Amino acid sequence: MARITIFGKGSMGDAIGGVLAAGGSDVDYITRGDAGAQVAGDIVVLAVPYPAVDGIIAAYGAQLAGKTVVDITNPLDFATFDSLVVPADGSAAAEIQAKLPESHVVKAFNTTFAATLASKQLGGVQTTVLVAGDDTDAKTALVEAIIAGGVAAIDAGALSRARELEAIGFLQLTLAVGEKIGWNAGFAVVR
Repeated sequence: MARITIFGKGSMGDAIGGVLAAGGSDVDYITRGDAGAQVAGDIVVLAVPYPAVDGIIAAYGAQLAGKTVVDITNPLDFATFDSLVVPADGSAAAEIQAKLPESHVVKAFNTTFAATLASKQLGGVQTTVLVAGDDTDAKTALVEAIIAGGVAAIDAGALSRARELEAIGFLQLTLAVGEKIGWNAGFAVVR
């Protein structure tokens, strides 16, 4: 199966790692205290808040060349929770791709909460991860690893679709922060 490195060991990093490991992927983590660590995975998941991404790129950018880089961030204004901090016609994933031109950036996991990944269920249906990216092989490898872990995955299209995925993630987060839904809730895809 896949070899995956996850930056971040918070609730999302742990939940994503749990799903991928359940599917047979070899998962390792890099955390803030692991300065100088080697990025072993062919798939690298950025399971950190959006403001932390630039520091990871500065420290590990050369090691990310040729790898699939999975952006799970929702680039919202954490002070106000009332807007995204990327241009309306862009996305965090597109900005990361511009900074890592030799990597294959994929947007995924930003429309799910950790609890729904860990339980693999949302409202009685299988949790679904939406995946967007320009490199077909990168998306296919990630989708296969997710499905092997017991969670559904749908190819949502090109990396340009990341802006819509980020809008869905933003809406879901604002609903949870406003206590209109729980952190174990969200949007489900029913087929």
